[in-house]
Amino acid sequence: MPTHPLPATFMRGGTSNGLLIHRHDLPPNPSDWQMILSSAMGSPDPYSRQLNGMGSGISSTSKVCVVEKSARADADLDYTFVQVGIRDGSLDLAGNCGNMSSAIGPWAFNEGLLEFGGEGRREVSVRVFNTNTNKVILATFEVDGEKGVFEAEGEYGIDGVPGTGSRITLEFLDPAGAKTGKGALPTGRAVDVVKLNDGSSIEVTLSDVANPGVFVRAEDVGVAGDVNPAALEEKAGLMARLEEIRQKGAELMGLDPKTQTIPKIAMISRPTEKDDEGVNVIVRALSMQQPHKAVPLTLALNLGTASRTEGTLPAQVARGVEKGGKSVTVAHPSGKLEVGGVFGEDGAIKSALLHRTARILMKGDVYYSVKE
Repeated sequence: MPTHPLPATFMRGGTSNGLLIHRHDLPPNPSDWQMILSSAMGSPDPYSRQLNGMGSGISSTSKVCVVEKSARADADLDYTFVQVGIRDGSLDLAGNCGNMSSAIGPWAFNEGLLEFGGEGRREVSVRVFNTNTNKVILATFEVDGEKGVFEAEGEYGIDGVPGTGSRITLEFLDPAGAKTGKGALPTGRAVDVVKLNDGSSIEVTLSDVANPGVFVRAEDVGVAGDVNPAALEEKAGLMARLEEIRQKGAELMGLDPKTQTIPKIAMISRPTEKDDEGVNVIVRALSMQQPHKAVPLTLALNLGTASRTEGTLPAQVARGVEKGGKSVTVAHPSGKLEVGGVFGEDGAIKSALLHRTARILMKGDVYYSVKE
């Protein structure tokens, strides 16, 4: 198979990393991207290591972002997120990645897709339209207008990433119903009962904010809320049960149960006395049938707003969440994450927001092989 170069940037966004690519460097039809992007990431790989590409064998590092200038009146950039299947090389464009969303504005500025002239270091804001969810994200980050570069250096730190960087604020505007189009609670209920194939039933909350999620109490599936991801992965029976719950939840939300990226499933639990007093809820999430070592960012946003929505399982489990408060602190395997939300007087979710950092790791050509 001939090998071809593709201009790309390898970049960390939040607790994920992946390739950022100009839309014009790929075929016009996304259906023709599969062989190019899967090969670039090192998939398909039956060994799940992606040694032959830029991925590293886990879902949070097998990602691609495709970006271009937007023709929309309400956006500056269009951004398509692609999750690359590690074993099978499939491309999943169903949902967005909140972590990699933090890299879009800074990368686009460095690539000349945005114009912010002027003196010195300062904050700028960019409207990013995510094509996966048809939602706009307002990204605010620091630039050096004279040098024309994103300012990555700073003092802001996030759990799961060593060191510090400049703070990037992401505000997900009107995030409810991001994929289902049916509002924050697609079934119209704060709690649903899912019937499983073995005849048992389990309570879930099905929520669609930023990205759809299925929330289940950890105790209801027989594990501690702070279970280690490695220990969780060893429980084959539980992993299969969680996948069944996820698929049943997807059906109730009107989504394709076979699509792995959405909805994601998360086990939630109430913090105990030994946990930091500032923690409101504990989460253990799965992504692409793998225990996540942190928490998918859009799922954390979803959990944050669900924790402030009356009657949901997250609201029942969460500790010390103020009804009029703007933020919820989520504990995950790598630390803590504070997520915010703004609610209107009618209870509608106006926006969800959080802070990240990002850094360019490498720029040049990534090579891929295709059959000809």
